[in-house]
Amino acid sequence: MTDASTAPTLSASRGKGFGFVWFLLLVAGAVPVFWLGLESLAYAWSTPEYSHGPLIPIISLYLFLRELRDTPHQTDSSMNRWPGIVVVAFGLMIGIFGNLARIPDIITYGFIIWTGGVVLTCMGWSRGRRHQLPVLHLVFMLPLPQIIYWKMNIFLQGVSSELGVWFVALAGVPVYLEGNIIDLGVYKLQVAEACSGLRYLFPILSFSYLFAILYRGPLWHKALLLIAAAPLTVLMNSFRIGVVGVLVNRYGIEQAEGFMHFFEGWVIFLGCVGILFLLAVVLQRTQRNPLPLTEAIDLDINGLGPMLARLPNLRSGLGLMAAALLCITVGFTFILAPRPEAVMVPRDNFDLFPRTIGDWSGAHTPLDPAVEQVLGADDYANISYYDPDAPEYVHFFSAFYDDQTHGEGIHSPEVCLPVGGWEVYSFDKHEVAFPDTTYGTFELNRAIIQKGLSKQLVYYWFEQRGERMTNDVYAKAMVLYDGLVRQRTDGALVRFVTPIGEEESEADADARLRGIMQDVLPKLPRFVPE
Repeated sequence: MTDASTAPTLSASRGKGFGFVWFLLLVAGAVPVFWLGLESLAYAWSTPEYSHGPLIPIISLYLFLRELRDTPHQTDSSMNRWPGIVVVAFGLMIGIFGNLARIPDIITYGFIIWTGGVVLTCMGWSRGRRHQLPVLHLVFMLPLPQIIYWKMNIFLQGVSSELGVWFVALAGVPVYLEGNIIDLGVYKLQVAEACSGLRYLFPILSFSYLFAILYRGPLWHKALLLIAAAPLTVLMNSFRIGVVGVLVNRYGIEQAEGFMHFFEGWVIFLGCVGILFLLAVVLQRTQRNPLPLTEAIDLDINGLGPMLARLPNLRSGLGLMAAALLCITVGFTFILAPRPEAVMVPRDNFDLFPRTIGDWSGAHTPLDPAVEQVLGADDYANISYYDPDAPEYVHFFSAFYDDQTHGEGIHSPEVCLPVGGWEVYSFDKHEVAFPDTTYGTFELNRAIIQKGLSKQLVYYWFEQRGERMTNDVYAKAMVLYDGLVRQRTDGALVRFVTPIGEEESEADADARLRGIMQDVLPKLPRFVPE
């Protein structure tokens, strides 16, 4: 092992100390560009799913110091820092783009690219490119984009529910699953978002990445340890749900709440870590000369302290000076340059939405507080309309978001409906025409959903700044575009639902929805601005 005193690029050579000054100026100059993203990151770290976030930079620093300690002494004083400057500039461009689009997630991605560029600039291309694994580890501190988060969350909820019920049935307890509701007869358990497995998946993925780097073995061993984290976490979380179900069946509903719920979560987390260690032992046994676990996992921390103490002795140079001046120039320009303010279009609150539409009369029903929190909308309407002469009611729902760039965003019914036990029987795009309104002809999503013998017809679309959209991914892309061009990132989900009666056809339900929409749509722009 190389002695810490021979560390590359940090030797006490000509220009000692000045390199660190330029490094500090480089960092200070970039802070204004990435500030909005860092603020958003701090908020994400306050949530349970990403509470592990503050540990990620510390672990990345640990990995970096380990690699730096083991790097041979550099005898050539020349370093090619210009590729690093290019990467730094690209990271700053992504950060500025994220600020203009008002999307903090893009800014944080730019920050990680910028960090990789800083490593390349400080150490030179030939050595810096070998130290990008700690930089890549920073990805685990970022929240997932909301559109990916919710689809993954709903999927993992479904998997956890199915496997959890299987574990409960394996214990001899009669159980029935309806969506994500586990029916034990006397009690019903809702597999909420916190039980989807994401709360454990993110820190376990981070741990398995670290584990794979520290593991001494073939590359395919490392890949297997990394890949195993996701299915292992979901399986163990499902086992936890099964244990909660058995305890509730035997001792009452209070066993699913409070300390027991929290304690079982930590037990499962530590269990996942333990199984990863066990998997490492099994993999070692497949080798001709297996190592004991204490040697298979390289946890050596000798020399890290001296390496950290030598960081201020960073070698100066023209490339580092150029990178610092670039960041300072971009940072000051970003601060001084005028930026258009976000446009907030006046609108009426949904509390004023008409409760009488033609012959239909309705009442607003507040959502459950937990559902409201998950929805994250700034305003919403949840109204069921009834007409004495109509065979079935019509339910109108709309969720409005002032800003869709800070984590909050529309949740597509396509992924949310199955949570309540509804199965999507059919789904397609459907064109509707309302010639007497400003909406004219437009396309919406039409779905038939079914639970048992009950069927419902669903119309929904994304009302985005005067446009009707059927694809949630395209709607998110247009948020980015309109944030840049129009300085608007507001939008809404609009949904109409009606049951299909036993004596009715789908055409009857279609006619009922189109009939009430003819009267509702002219009133909608007051509440969802175009």
